[in-house]
Amino acid sequence: MSQINNTFIKLRARLRERDIKLWEEPYYFEEVGSIEAEMERLARDISGDLGISVSDCRIALTELQDGALRKLAARREFNDTGLATFNVRCVDRKGGTSQMLEIKCSLGGLGSDLQAEVAKKLDLGDASHVKCISGGRIINGQKTLASQGLKTNQQLMVVVGGANDGQLHERIQKIRADLEIVADADNRFMEMEDQDGRPIFLPPEENRSLLMAMSMYEVAKVAIRKENFDEALLLLLECDELFNLCNSKLLETVDNYALINLDIVWCYLRLKNITQLTDAQRRLDICERGFFRSYGEEFMRLYAMKGPSCPERALIMRLHLLQGVLFFHQNRRDESYEKLEEATKDFHELKVNDTELTTLVEMGYEESDARLALRSCAGQVDRAVQFIQERREKVREERKSSAAERQVNQEMMDANPGEQWVNPRSVCRLMEMGYERCLVVEALKRTKNNLDRSLDLLQRHSDELRANLAPTPPVDESLLTTLQQLGFSETSARDALETTGNSFRKSVKYLLKSFATEAELLAVIETMTKILEVQGPSSSASASTNSTTPLVSLSTSKMNMLKSVLGQAKTEMESYNAFKRFNENLAENSLHYLDLPLEQEEQILIEYKRLLER
Repeated sequence: MSQINNTFIKLRARLRERDIKLWEEPYYFEEVGSIEAEMERLARDISGDLGISVSDCRIALTELQDGALRKLAARREFNDTGLATFNVRCVDRKGGTSQMLEIKCSLGGLGSDLQAEVAKKLDLGDASHVKCISGGRIINGQKTLASQGLKTNQQLMVVVGGANDGQLHERIQKIRADLEIVADADNRFMEMEDQDGRPIFLPPEENRSLLMAMSMYEVAKVAIRKENFDEALLLLLECDELFNLCNSKLLETVDNYALINLDIVWCYLRLKNITQLTDAQRRLDICERGFFRSYGEEFMRLYAMKGPSCPERALIMRLHLLQGVLFFHQNRRDESYEKLEEATKDFHELKVNDTELTTLVEMGYEESDARLALRSCAGQVDRAVQFIQERREKVREERKSSAAERQVNQEMMDANPGEQWVNPRSVCRLMEMGYERCLVVEALKRTKNNLDRSLDLLQRHSDELRANLAPTPPVDESLLTTLQQLGFSETSARDALETTGNSFRKSVKYLLKSFATEAELLAVIETMTKILEVQGPSSSASASTNSTTPLVSLSTSKMNMLKSVLGQAKTEMESYNAFKRFNENLAENSLHYLDLPLEQEEQILIEYKRLLER
């Protein structure tokens, strides 16, 4: 943020207050052009009030007049030709420099047409590397610009991902594809839990949407830590779309959505983008409302529980800072000063002593853990050590105590995919009271997971519940033998057949999803592949040369089913690989989002307070 920009902000506000229109008389005549004497008189009139020199004021007025005349010409061109004019700011990944472009495109054209025009101006070979952002949304290349609310003279932000930065667009597409694979894996690789390790259980569709959104957010936070703000912004905007697919009541129960909006505005600032001021205001309002829901009005509930120097205050400091910066650019200078003062107070109470931090790091603790602990314990090293140990133990105990709930959830998802969802936490609570699992599940299905009504059914109508249960057939020994020959253990195969009612297809799917390791799955894939080779046209030769291949006699229908199952097994293997790719570089600390060193925030705070003083 420069003094020049500060001058423009103050000057625009003063012209608006006095209802001065530089594109109209007496400052501009259509047939004559700009009236120099009037512009000079205006500069002398208002420069003193604004605390700037007459020459600087005159130059700024001329630039503002030129900009207004360009917009007026663009509106006329749009009325005459239908071509809209867009002022496009292209940013680099670190926010160091930006390039302004004027792009013309029909509002009836597709978003891809706008991408192509920007790519042409930037001399790029592939327009798909261009991502245009308007109003906090990535412009869809397959929809018309008009249908996405774009208008002539609108300011857009463009992020370009090309060969020089590893094909940003393709990388994000691969990340999303991997996340979709992992999210469809029925919680085998990832599940949601709160910061204390307690699992979060939701119906499958809501679970998938929220899991996708929160997983994408984890990747975005990695990009922010690496200061790849262009990549982070695109990922965060994808998160925003995914979160908006979730139940609105669900969004009110988690603070992740508030944090995403906060981080989007942080990326706007770090990319030095002021074209999205309206969207920044909306997102900071969403964030503040979310924080008030979680932490109480003016954060009083949080401070009462954890003290004023709690780690969450780092997020509050960033919110106050961004609000102050936004008010500055809106020329709401008094409000900007108040928010920056609040951010200053937050910063001083959160600042960690370097010596104390080094002491904890030398004791073997991670820097992020050490910083969070010191903030939570008012800088006292002994208490910070105890804080870290107690927190680790709390998470460990919570995960241990919820192991039964997690197992029940996984078993029900594997055994009967697509059936009515039953809350595993309720299943475990009722089973702890002594009721049979099959009766508990039936009662919860009938009451749509109402715990009290389910308990009443179990107490008063258990015979009726039992009578309506489908009879459990004995295990089909022929299917059991076949599953064993395919490489599954007898215990696992029997459990699968009992769970699925002797359905061969469901049993195989159940078994494929039950492997604890990738190696076990690979062994079964190898066995199935060998069986298909033996059963093929050269079966006699294969059988004679490979004595370790199991001799399985399968009908044509079973052979076709086995081929399908092998395809499913390979899909499962791709799930393992997708999770490996996704899991690279992710933070293991569930509180990492609170670990803000505040070094960048301090510099921005100093810069904007200095601008306000001028």
